[in-house]
Amino acid sequence: MRLDKYLKVSRIIKRRTVANEACDAGRVLINGKIARASYEVKVGDVIEIAMGAHPVKAEIVSINEYAKKDEAGLMYKIIP
Repeated sequence: MRLDKYLKVSRIIKRRTVANEACDAGRVLINGKIARASYEVKVGDVIEIAMGAHPVKAEIVSINEYAKKDEAGLMYKIIP
């Protein structure tokens, strides 16, 4: 699954266009490297997003094409 779509489905970022713009601006890192929106995510990848005052670091636990609101949080785990 593409990175921008994963960020939207998992509800880390609410809209895919915002996720795409964040990737283009270099604010999203995968395993410590700047990632493009077209990057194919895999289970175990670590995503770092530097948007706003609080950067988010999360590990991908599962990849689903669709997720309900209550299931979206189970697709990743936050790393402190």
